[in-house]
Amino acid sequence: MFYNELMNRLQTRPIKVGSVQIGGQNKVVIQSMTNTKTKDVDATVKQILRLQEAGCEIIRVAILDMEDAIAVKDIKKQIAIPLVSDIHFNPDFALQAIRSGTDKIRLNPGNIEDEDKIKEIVNLCKERNIPIRIGINAGSLNKKYKHSEEAMIESAKDHLRILEALDFHDICLSFKSSDPLECIKAYNLAANTFPYPLHLGVTEAGGLLNSTIKSSLALGNLLLDGIGDTIRISISDDPIEEVKVAKKLLRACGLKKDVANLISCPTCGRIQYDMLPIVKEMEAYLENINKDVSVAIMGCPVNGPQEASRADIGVAGGKDSAILFKKGKIVRAIPQDKIIETLKEEIEKI
Repeated sequence: MFYNELMNRLQTRPIKVGSVQIGGQNKVVIQSMTNTKTKDVDATVKQILRLQEAGCEIIRVAILDMEDAIAVKDIKKQIAIPLVSDIHFNPDFALQAIRSGTDKIRLNPGNIEDEDKIKEIVNLCKERNIPIRIGINAGSLNKKYKHSEEAMIESAKDHLRILEALDFHDICLSFKSSDPLECIKAYNLAANTFPYPLHLGVTEAGGLLNSTIKSSLALGNLLLDGIGDTIRISISDDPIEEVKVAKKLLRACGLKKDVANLISCPTCGRIQYDMLPIVKEMEAYLENINKDVSVAIMGCPVNGPQEASRADIGVAGGKDSAILFKKGKIVRAIPQDKIIETLKEEIEKI
């Protein structure tokens, strides 16, 4: 049984980003962001298609200038997943991105404060059924606020006042910080304050290792408490890594099924075969397997059978061969040089 069948997820107001629903469901939607120049349409589309294939469900692009906002139109023609335009400082870029066909707008209240322009954006979004994410960042709060989780909530309230006065409610909120503990506190406050879906993320989280640790700490805690409708794992790396970590995190939280799981021991002095290259190759192979399958690769028979009993397919290595398990039952012995080949063959059958 998956964990989300046992937990009470926070019920939020559903919104539609293109064809994708956020909020009002158990599903948590995976997002990422391109790091190409948006005006370089070919490079941006190429990256989006890679992310789409990896499992990204919504993609965000940076709108640095009017040329970027105009480019949204050509990008949209060549991709299949919804596109979000990320706007800072200049609200006119948001208006152009909307006219170019963006599926969602992200506004930063810390640097877009012209209320008349915000109203213009809201009215155009309302006319075209385009939602808005109010993206609060701890590092870019308006100077009138003293840095705190409560200040992030107040910043959101100030912008919501404008949107709600115009009877606009297709809203998503985020409360990001580079501090995972601050994220947990801010999102818990938000969950108890607002009815809108929440976009989870730890911002400026660092490289692959640091971001994975910080994001897993913050987002894992929130997801297990039923908080969060969509996530982005911010990593200073190829954005493909963001999608990989997001998928694995959601699987670990019991919120995604079609992701392969690898179980492997850390090895010790009992090991009698070269296991680590097998783990690395199988890990890479499983990243492209969209199945609810668990694969165990164990160093020796001491813990191997017990761990493999929780996997669909597994091996425990010995001196000259390995033991193949299925659902905890020994199937046969296989030569060490056939381990990878055999595992792949068995996984394909599942």
